[in-house]
Amino acid sequence: MVYFVATPIGNMLDMSFRAVETLKSVDVIACEDTRHSLKLLDHYGIKKQLISYHKFNENTSAEHIVELVKSGKNVAVISDAGMPVISDPGNVLVKILIENNLEYTVVPGASACLSALLLSGFDSSRFTFIGFLPEKTKDRVELLNDYLNAKETLIFYSAPHDINQNIKDLYKVFGARNACAVKEITKMHETVYRFNLEDGNIEEPKGEFVILVEGAKNAKEGYSESQIIEMLNNYMLDGLSKKDAIKKVCQTLNVSKNDVYKYSLKI
Repeated sequence: MVYFVATPIGNMLDMSFRAVETLKSVDVIACEDTRHSLKLLDHYGIKKQLISYHKFNENTSAEHIVELVKSGKNVAVISDAGMPVISDPGNVLVKILIENNLEYTVVPGASACLSALLLSGFDSSRFTFIGFLPEKTKDRVELLNDYLNAKETLIFYSAPHDINQNIKDLYKVFGARNACAVKEITKMHETVYRFNLEDGNIEEPKGEFVILVEGAKNAKEGYSESQIIEMLNNYMLDGLSKKDAIKKVCQTLNVSKNDVYKYSLKI
C-alpha cells in the first residue's frame, strides 16, 4: 500500500494524528527532500528508511516504489509541505500504481490554496486552482488567456522572486481586478496583501506566495483600454499581423471590432 500523506505547510502542529500514525507504521517514507523532511520526522519521533522522490528522479523513483510495494512493503509519500501531487511530485507514481493495479490512499491535511482562499475573503463558492505559472512571460500570458472570462476566483502559487512579475502578467491579461497575495500561511509572519492588479507590488518578498484574483464580473464587459492594447501587443509579438491580432482579441474578449480597432491605432 502507498499512502500519500499531507504534511504541515508551516506550523508543525498542523500534523494530523492519522498522518503521524501512518508515518510511524510504514516501512519506507519517500520524501521530496530527505533533509527537509527529517526536521518534521524528528519532531514527531519518527525513524524510518527514507528515499528521495522529487521532480528530477520522479520516473525512476516511482518504479522503485512500485517494486517495494510488490515486495510487500508499505510506503508513505510526502512532499516538503502540503499534499503530494498538488504542484509537487507524485502524479507519475499515481498513474503507475493504477496501471499496476496497486492500492494507494490519501491521508489529508493542511492546504495552502484553500487556506489562502479563506484568508482572501474572495468568493469561495467556485474557484479554479492553477498553481505555478510557466517560466516564460509568453507562456504565462498564453495560459492566462484561457481563464480570461472565468467568473470564479483564480488561485496561483508563486515563488518570492517571481511574485511581482507574475502580478504584472496577471494585469496584462485580466486588467484592473482585485487581487490578494498571502505568504507564510500558518506561520508567525503570516501576511495578507490586498491590492488591485494595476498597482500591485510586494516590497522585499520572502517566502512562498499564494495569489488570488477575483473572477470576471461580466464576461462581456469591463475590459480596459490598457488591457486590450496589451493583448494586441502580445499577439503581435507572437507573430500575428495587426489585423489578425485585432480579430483574435475580438474573439477572445467578445468585444466590438470598432473598439479594438480604435485602440490599435495607439500602437
